[in-house]
Amino acid sequence: MKREIAIFWYRRDLRVTDNVALHFALQSGLPILPIFIFDENILQRLDDKLDRRVDFIHQSLQNVKAGLRKVGSDLLVLHGQPKAVWEKIFTEYQVKAVFSNHDYEKYGMERDSEIASLANSHNVSFKSFKDQCIFEKTEILSGSGTPYTVFSPYARKWKETLTKDFLADYQIMPFAANFLKEINFEMPSMQQLGFQNTDMKFVAPTVDQDIINKYKEQRDFPAIAGTTRLSVHLRFGTVSIRQLVKIAQTGHESWLNELIWRDFYFNILANFSQISLGKSFKSQYDNIKWRNNEGEFEKWCTGYTGFPIIDAGMRELNNTGFMHNRVRMIVASFLCKDLLIDWRWGEQYFAQKLNDFDFSANNGGWQWASGSGCDAAPYFRVFNPDSQTLKFDKDLKYIRKWVPEFNSLDYKPMLDHKMARDRALKVYKDK
Repeated sequence: MKREIAIFWYRRDLRVTDNVALHFALQSGLPILPIFIFDENILQRLDDKLDRRVDFIHQSLQNVKAGLRKVGSDLLVLHGQPKAVWEKIFTEYQVKAVFSNHDYEKYGMERDSEIASLANSHNVSFKSFKDQCIFEKTEILSGSGTPYTVFSPYARKWKETLTKDFLADYQIMPFAANFLKEINFEMPSMQQLGFQNTDMKFVAPTVDQDIINKYKEQRDFPAIAGTTRLSVHLRFGTVSIRQLVKIAQTGHESWLNELIWRDFYFNILANFSQISLGKSFKSQYDNIKWRNNEGEFEKWCTGYTGFPIIDAGMRELNNTGFMHNRVRMIVASFLCKDLLIDWRWGEQYFAQKLNDFDFSANNGGWQWASGSGCDAAPYFRVFNPDSQTLKFDKDLKYIRKWVPEFNSLDYKPMLDHKMARDRALKVYKDK
């Protein structure tokens, strides 16, 4: 007879430390088999076979495997349609329970519901836990019991509600004896997954004390290494949000607020279903008459608009998968307001390119820029690329790095910003 086990299902929590569902799995009284599934439903949507995110996950999983092998266990990495993979698992193993951490995106929740039903049909319990945020769903509500739609009061309530219980360290190593032992699995290569190795290099997440000490003063300047670069680690859970909040609490208010923004957008995603359906948070903004000029969109995508700060941002994104947050706001404003191109086009392009792509934050940022979202910039706020450059890259260090030809005679803006601003204000007013 097969040995009874429980399975811990890795998804957006690729670490062997401070992991809620893994912590509780190890206390279930059953040997724990950790698994990860490269989901074919997701991989098939990725057109670029040089996708840095797949490579980052692949390297992160190697890191997880190394950690598990140190305690005599291993990680089973599988590839396919989740339902078919789980059917095979339930056939091959005597599974009594599945443990995982919550997913909040539309596809992830639908997938988990399907797998939970499948598990139950095999008399397997499916247990899910909060791990990737501090507060979720309806845990932070206004005095009238409604979800917040403006960041500042949300952040105040978030800080008032926070206690040390929400920042517990869900330890793994004290229970490491409960992992399934004497197992050894081969991991599929990038090529077997249908992808190629990229220039992405997994570096263990660390908090640079010098950066967070100067975060408030330096975070808006793209030429300076003034941000933590932890967003990709938060996206894939290679670092614990609880550990970061504990560090931020030690006098780093500006950085703490950025971590709270992440929870705020999870809160919007959970409580306002229209954004999962591709709609504006404020429905009247779905009536904007976008120009949607494909040639102009191509210039924006490739970084050939003739506006140096825009082109630098887009070229950095295309070449590295990263874009500085201040620059994200500038390029998004330019697309929606100057070019009058539907924010969803930009949202989708960022979704394809950003290493740290996260639906809730990406959607929130784009709706903020277009004026259609919760807590949005008013429609009449149109970033001026020149004044933004003077404020945040006055020495042109960032621009020179990515747009070396910017001061040549044939490098010219694709349109007049003042004209474009006036045009946008009229279109938005007429919506």
